[in-house]
Amino acid sequence: MVLIFAGLLVILALGGAGYVYAGAGRDRQQKRLAAVARPTAQLRGAAADGTALKRKNVQQLLQQIESKNAEQKQKLTMRRRLDQAGFADVSVSVFWMISGGLGFAVALVCFVLHQALLVDALAAFGAGLGLPRWVLGFIKSRREKKFTGEFANAIDVIVRSVRSGLPTNEALRIVARESPDPVGSEFSKLVEGMKVGVTLEQGCKRMYESMPTPEVSFFGIVMTIQQKSGGNLSEALSNLAGVLRDRKRLAGKIKAMSSEAKASAGIIGSLPPAVMGIVWVTTPAYISLLFTEKTGNLLLAGCVVWMSVGIFVMRKMINFKH
Repeated sequence: MVLIFAGLLVILALGGAGYVYAGAGRDRQQKRLAAVARPTAQLRGAAADGTALKRKNVQQLLQQIESKNAEQKQKLTMRRRLDQAGFADVSVSVFWMISGGLGFAVALVCFVLHQALLVDALAAFGAGLGLPRWVLGFIKSRREKKFTGEFANAIDVIVRSVRSGLPTNEALRIVARESPDPVGSEFSKLVEGMKVGVTLEQGCKRMYESMPTPEVSFFGIVMTIQQKSGGNLSEALSNLAGVLRDRKRLAGKIKAMSSEAKASAGIIGSLPPAVMGIVWVTTPAYISLLFTEKTGNLLLAGCVVWMSVGIFVMRKMINFKH
């Protein structure tokens, strides 16, 4: 009986081993593994969906910012031109009064010198509409270059302030207080606006309206995305500062490479007026026909038009976008 009982136990042991190695109970094993792995898979899927959603939101936000910037460029009024040039205290009516007075003064001088009516009209038009706008554009361009030169340093101040534990608003106040104009004045407007309830996104938008440069647009995009989507602000602004310095370095390299072409264009463009001035000083009777006769007036107007076209073409050929 003992041998029979031992034999039955051996048979049962071998049968159990064969049952396990043959794959029986594989369904239960699969169910248990699926139950254990399901939460991890769900978390991974949720993380992937969250990343895709965040990327989609960022893309939509970038598209909205680009469309708003395009609309702002199209709707450029005289009031905004004055603000961009730094003349926020000058009203539009005062600007037009100055332009009209300048045009009238130039027309009066031409009339006293007994010039033709066409010359009087062209001189008044150029002095009343062309010259003030050109001066305004020149001041605006110089102000933007000065702002761009100091903007990367201002961003570095914000990065160091944020890394040291200061809030973003306090970092902006430090930049507004310590940075030279026009960087300090623009950040002062941003800080003052935030004090009265203006959001950071709206403040960056107003800064871009006052200083329409790609650098300010980049800054507004970074701040808006960080505010809405979160992330490491100091790292994002540090990368932005590096990009701005690379752009500045590229601009300097382009300027050095195109300096010869710009010098040639300046010499070629200045030769006709210089020769006309020399002839006017040496033999005024010889060149006065261009101003006293109608045919001379037409020839002079044609020369001005064609010289302007040539200068414009040369400027386009040596003006590189970066």
